[in-house]
Amino acid sequence: MVSSPHEAMHRIFQEYPGLFSRVSEVLGVDIPPPTSATALPTDLTEARPVERRVDTLLRIETEHDGPFVLAIEAQGKKDPRETASWPYYVSYLHNRYGLPVLLLVVCQDRATAEWAARPIAIGVRQWQTLALNPLVAGPHNMPVITDVAEARKDLALATLAAITHADNPDVGAILKTLSAALRDTPEAIADPIVELTAQGLGNRPAAQHWRNLVAVDLSFYKSFMSEEIRDEGRAQGRAQGRAEDILLVLGERGITVPDRIHRQITDCGDPETLRRWLMRAVTATSAEEIFTEE
Repeated sequence: MVSSPHEAMHRIFQEYPGLFSRVSEVLGVDIPPPTSATALPTDLTEARPVERRVDTLLRIETEHDGPFVLAIEAQGKKDPRETASWPYYVSYLHNRYGLPVLLLVVCQDRATAEWAARPIAIGVRQWQTLALNPLVAGPHNMPVITDVAEARKDLALATLAAITHADNPDVGAILKTLSAALRDTPEAIADPIVELTAQGLGNRPAAQHWRNLVAVDLSFYKSFMSEEIRDEGRAQGRAQGRAEDILLVLGERGITVPDRIHRQITDCGDPETLRRWLMRAVTATSAEEIFTEE
């Protein structure tokens, strides 16, 4: 199943095709900035029933160096089947479009990035018929952006950097910087960044941190994504308040709450369930009784 981070790591280039020139600069490759970019069909299936799809495919136009095709793959883990497909993608695209082809692989962990960066050689020991050298962007080489001015200068790069550093111990500071950089940004620009960042963080703990930042720092945005994030934040706030009320009622009534039950109450995120427990806490003779009929 395709994950949310997988989608965000390549879809950001669909939203911001010019991002690749900045990423290539970070990776130490001199690629001229694009004058235009066109999304190409990602289906690389031939007439025979073998389905092959690249994640994102762009035709990049440059002012002096001519056009090239950029294939972008989001890689969440090591998968030998993918590296076996990449030479096919590149040779097929070169044959189909008659243009130079670059392959960019985006990763969120260092081990996968180092694995993806290995050259792929096809041939025999004495002679390499085909050699593939993917460009790889990941936590090992993407910048850690914690300066608001730097993030504001290139929001697309700051977003990709935040996504690739989703497991960084300092991701809280990275996300705080990005949210601060968006405060004075028009909603039409900020909204896709809010969405891509949430998608790219997946179900990691950092995702909830991002939602909390959006709920507070970007409370003035009225987009669907921002409203959804704020609604979740308000629901979690109500749940936390009701859990505290349950413990307060039990405590005032002199009822001991074992650690196991304390965790069950505080870990519950459903306000309706907590409401029922609160009603029972008023008359229960033990902490266990609040779970009656559950």
